[in-house]
Amino acid sequence: MRQPSATADPALDTPYRELLELSANFSQAFLRWLDGSNAGGLSFPRLRVLELLHCRGPAMMKTLADGLGLSARNLTAVADSLEGEGLLRRVAHPTDRRATVLELTDAGLRAADEALAPRLAEIGRLFDELSPTARAGLKHSLSTLVDAMESRLAD
Repeated sequence: MRQPSATADPALDTPYRELLELSANFSQAFLRWLDGSNAGGLSFPRLRVLELLHCRGPAMMKTLADGLGLSARNLTAVADSLEGEGLLRRVAHPTDRRATVLELTDAGLRAADEALAPRLAEIGRLFDELSPTARAGLKHSLSTLVDAMESRLAD
């Protein structure tokens, strides 16, 4: 007797289906976990904006949104929030009237100095669940997959 298919359409039962489902489950669980470990009101997107501006300096909104994988609308909401708290400011691009540059204020620099290391360490502890060899393998695999997706998006 034939085992029932996991899906109604046998063509959808690919050898990668389990990996696809596990990847989607990980992505959703990781984002929920990041939101749930929201220490001190610093959501992960807000943390990443502070981190990039702190480590790389002022950036155009489009460049920052692309680097963070955020839509322009989402980055605008994050920037509005951080600007409202006095942590960043918008400045006109020196040569492109259409572009806006985000930069940290002095308060933003202090907040980043105080929050980044402990918050990133807290997030990083999740990966302590893996052995050093498994972490290296995961890093390699994720880098390979991200590069492949970026390459295919560019085509």
